[in-house]
Amino acid sequence: MTKKPDFDLQDFMPYLLNQAADKTSRAFEAAYKAKYGMLRTEWRVVFHLGHYGKMTAKVICDRARIHKTKVSRAVHALEEKRYLARKPLPDDRRHEVLSLTKAGVIVFEDLYQEAQRFDADLMSVFSAAEREQMRNFLIKIAKF
Repeated sequence: MTKKPDFDLQDFMPYLLNQAADKTSRAFEAAYKAKYGMLRTEWRVVFHLGHYGKMTAKVICDRARIHKTKVSRAVHALEEKRYLARKPLPDDRRHEVLSLTKAGVIVFEDLYQEAQRFDADLMSVFSAAEREQMRNFLIKIAKF
């Protein structure tokens, strides 16, 4: 295979974004995995329910852009940990409304504060202007 001098995977934007996302996600993973035994998708489900309130798994899938199988596994695990409760929709029993239990709310509040600290530490190496610019760039990329 011939190396193309004008293209380097290390400079490929999707690759760089993936590397940055993976590195930061793994660093924050220590907060929820060590303390609560949660996986990344479980944390994301807890975050959505804690931040936005009751919703269906489908809504979480759409908002978080997570495959329904992963969300289903996370919901099951969170229910076993007693952080999440399910209630069938009265007009469509095939779907359920998910909500955090009292224990789940405590976990969410703790991890929400930890996430704020983590974000502040992560962004502390950038100026206020750079932080704003980076967020704007990432929002534009996410909408691409």
